[in-house]
Amino acid sequence: MKLSQWAKKRGITYKTAWRWVKEGKMPVPFEITPSGTILVHEPEAPKAGIVALYARVSSSDQKADLERQVVRLLEFANAQGLSVGKTVKEVGSGLNGRRKELIKLLSDPNVTTIVVEHRDRLTRFGFEYIEASLRAQGRRILVVEEREVDDDLVRDVTEVLTSLAARLYGKRSPRRRAKKALEALQREDP
Repeated sequence: MKLSQWAKKRGITYKTAWRWVKEGKMPVPFEITPSGTILVHEPEAPKAGIVALYARVSSSDQKADLERQVVRLLEFANAQGLSVGKTVKEVGSGLNGRRKELIKLLSDPNVTTIVVEHRDRLTRFGFEYIEASLRAQGRRILVVEEREVDDDLVRDVTEVLTSLAARLYGKRSPRRRAKKALEALQREDP
C-alpha cells in the first residue's frame, strides 16, 4: 500500500511516516519505486491481543487530569477502531524506573498495543528503547500526540532540565505540603 494510506491507517501524519522512511526508522518493510512512490509492505495483521491505555500523572494533586487523560486515550483508540481491553492509571514520576503498573504492562505478552497520550507519559528517557523492544516482540506503542521537538539536542537539554527540576522540587514537595497543612491548622485555632 502507499505510504500515505499506511500512515492514515496507523493514525500518524504522512510527514512523520515520510521522515521515518528517510531516517531509516520505518517499523515495517518498504520500497521506493523508480517513480519515487513509497510502497509499504505491511506484514500480516498482528496477533490478536489486548489493547491497553496507559495514563500517568506525576502527583496525586493531578488526579483529575488523570481521568481526563484516560478519556482522551479512549476517544483516540475508538477513532482508530481499537477495542480497549485494559486501562492502566498510575501516579508517579516519569523518571521513576520502578513504576509497578508500567512494569506489569510491559511484562504482559498479551498486551500487543499500548496507547499513550505523549511519549513522556510513558517515560522521560529511553522511549526509543522501549519502543524497539516491543516492536521486536511484535508489539507496539501508539502515541496520540506525536508533536515533539524536532531538534534532538533541544529535546535532550529539555529532558535533562526536567529531570533536575523534578529531583529538586520533588524533595521539597512533601515539606511544602506539610507546611501548608500546619498553616491551615494554625489559622483554624482560636
